[in-house]
Amino acid sequence: VTVAAQYADASVRYFAVPVAAAGDGGSFTVTGAPGVVAAPGRAEVTTSPYGVTVPQGELSSTVGQFFDAYLAGAGEVERYLAPGVRLSAVSPAPYSAVTVRQVLAVEDTAAAKKVPGDETTVRVLAQVEARDKTGQWPLAYELELKARSGRWDVAALASGIAQKGGRS
Repeated sequence: VTVAAQYADASVRYFAVPVAAAGDGGSFTVTGAPGVVAAPGRAEVTTSPYGVTVPQGELSSTVGQFFDAYLAGAGEVERYLAPGVRLSAVSPAPYSAVTVRQVLAVEDTAAAKKVPGDETTVRVLAQVEARDKTGQWPLAYELELKARSGRWDVAALASGIAQKGGRS
C-alpha cells in the first residue's frame, strides 16, 4: 500500500507499506517497515456512481447517528447495524462531534421520503465533518444500508471493516 504523508511545512512524502490481508479482506496487518518511494502515477478519474442527492430524512439521520456513535462515541454502534453485521466503534473516540455534510447515493430509492420495504439495499457516500480540539476534519465513507422494519440499518462499511458474522 502506498501512503501519502503531508508534513507541517506542506511537503508530501510517499511511503510503501507492506501489508497482508486476511482471506475475507476484513482485516489487515503491516508486515514490515515502510520505505520512501516516488509519488504514484495518476489514474484516470471515472464518473462517480453516487449521483443521487439524499435529502434530510430517515436515511441521512441514520447515517449521522451511526457516525456519532462510530467516531465520537455517542451511543452504541450496534443499534445501527443490520442483523449479523459486526463493527466496533473507533476507540478511543477520536472526535467530539460529527456532522453529516452530504449524503449521495447510487440508487434513486435512497432519496424516497419513506423507508422502502424490508431488504431494500442502497449504497451511499457520506461526507462528514469530524471535530476535535485541534480542528475540523473532512472525511468520506461509503456505506451500504438495508431497510428493515421501517428503518435503515448499516449493512457494510465499504472499506471492508464491517463483516457479516465475524467481529473485526
